[in-house]
Amino acid sequence: MICVALPSLAVSTEQGQLTGQGLEGVYHAGRRVLSRCQVRVAGREPLPVQAHLTAADRIRFVGTLRTSPHAGPDPDVVVERDRHADGRERITLHSAAPRALRLPVEVALGADLAPLGAVAAGHPGPELPATVHDAGLRWTGAGGGSSVTAEPPPADALASAGLLRWELEIPPGGSAAIELWVRPDGAGATRPVGRTAVSPLATAQATGDDPRVTALLRTSIEDLRALLLRDPAHPSDTYPAAGAPWRCGLAPAEALAAARMALPLGTRLAAGTLRTLARTQLTGRGPQAGMIPGPRRDAGGHLPPSCTGTEATLLFPVLLAEARRWGLPEQETEELLPAAERCLAWLRRTVGEGVYLPDPRPGGPARCETQAHAHRAALLGADLLDACGRPGGAGLRDWAQTLRTAFRDDFWLEDRSGGRPAAARAPDGRPVPHLGATAAHLLDTGLLGGGRLADGLLGRVQTEQLARLLGSPAWDSGWGLRTLGTKEDGYNPFGHRTGAVRVHETAVAIAGLAAAGYEKEATSLLTGLLGAAEAFAHRLPEMYAGEQRTGAGAPLPHPAACCPAATAAASGVLVLTALAGIRPDAPAGTVTLRPLRGAPLGELGLTGLRIAAAPFSVRVSRLGLAMVEEAADGLQLGG
Repeated sequence: MICVALPSLAVSTEQGQLTGQGLEGVYHAGRRVLSRCQVRVAGREPLPVQAHLTAADRIRFVGTLRTSPHAGPDPDVVVERDRHADGRERITLHSAAPRALRLPVEVALGADLAPLGAVAAGHPGPELPATVHDAGLRWTGAGGGSSVTAEPPPADALASAGLLRWELEIPPGGSAAIELWVRPDGAGATRPVGRTAVSPLATAQATGDDPRVTALLRTSIEDLRALLLRDPAHPSDTYPAAGAPWRCGLAPAEALAAARMALPLGTRLAAGTLRTLARTQLTGRGPQAGMIPGPRRDAGGHLPPSCTGTEATLLFPVLLAEARRWGLPEQETEELLPAAERCLAWLRRTVGEGVYLPDPRPGGPARCETQAHAHRAALLGADLLDACGRPGGAGLRDWAQTLRTAFRDDFWLEDRSGGRPAAARAPDGRPVPHLGATAAHLLDTGLLGGGRLADGLLGRVQTEQLARLLGSPAWDSGWGLRTLGTKEDGYNPFGHRTGAVRVHETAVAIAGLAAAGYEKEATSLLTGLLGAAEAFAHRLPEMYAGEQRTGAGAPLPHPAACCPAATAAASGVLVLTALAGIRPDAPAGTVTLRPLRGAPLGELGLTGLRIAAAPFSVRVSRLGLAMVEEAADGLQLGG
């Protein structure tokens, strides 16, 4: 179980004890500042009976004890542990005994100050020796130090054993509590970004006939807030980390994708993410000038690793263009426009006299999803340049048209079932035929003005066939979209690119299918995703196994998944707003609504969204009709 409020997080099992095994511990800025915190009452560990997240950054553990062995099997003491991601913990003992109790309480503590990477690799190193410090213990190592202080102060503090002891007196039916604070050296009292008074994300709410929508949107927003970080050199700019516990830093492609899906909650997160990444953009005159650097990403067994820098460079102008439609102020748009122009210039320069955007490394393939990202960037980038009075839009549209024409022939593989898009084309022109969930990006064409969606790379008949494929049992697991179909070579239900369900691609498919009018397929994937969310207590992980859904089953967790993850959390926002089909054009003062006519979840109300920096609320009836209930002054309903 993980609670997060970056740069801090706490990891434990459902037992609640921190034993120092595996990843267990409290972390701050990528270092384990507390590895052990084991509670014993009257010489025994409480019997765990419940553990659940009360918020993204808090977990409540409940255990019981029998302090009167001759009074029967019923416990008479309840031990509650309320743990916060920042290292605070309150241990409360509630007595149901008819007499006063005097209970010895021990808390065994330890710290190794190991980096998260070393802990994950299984080489954290030994625990450090403790010293008595104020009302607690302190540890010091090469990487700094940390301390634990307690209130009330312990009766005994044994540094050699790493032990704090109390004798608590509890009246009949009464309670007693101990509070612990874990403090890394040098960590000030600054609050996590997501817990500051002014959050970049609106506190939107969902209501309706399906009660799951309320919990999904609330948890999605909480998780996004828990993952927010500040640019240290520019503290007004916030961006989402990729996910906990593995990727608690900036991952450009994931940050841009999450900020884009979260646009219905306001444009401030998008602006902060764009400004942060603009400062990382490569400059100069070389072939990579204009790129936003990013790490390589495994692509499964059929393709070499992909470059997330390419994806981020193509997402940058798309996010800026769509943020403008959602109401990003013109001044901020103008400030970010030069970075977007450099991204688009890199795209045109890299394509050169060719048609397709290849992998950046020599001999790499031209990937299907890369062409989808590039085509979207060209059309939305051209729209942005025209709106801002900048040149270059016509050339981008011409290239997009050339790409569209060639793609429909070169990337489409005909077969008896109606055909499919190839995963990629090798440098010699040979297609890589394996169809994966990344093909869903072909349906994500991007938002233009007046509520219009940009043209897609596929024609109408090809789009219909792709929708049929994504909705088939080979790809729709009943819990979401598999990254590789069950009949494809190399399928593995736990393969993160070869069969597992990735929430981001599932959400992209749902939104794209809904926008294109394929409500049956969109509804099936949506129903599966909501079922998975319910099984995971509405905190959607980055991915989970692609095993087929059965009547009484539940999705299998993936041991390497980040949870929470920024793209998974933002996916909850995307799928719910996609049901209402919200397409704003703030510069034109209009919003267009294209809800799913079938109203698959019955009545749905979304309140507290943001368009043009003002609250926006919409309700979709059981008949699939949408009505605006709150909007900015002057915002008109588009056609």
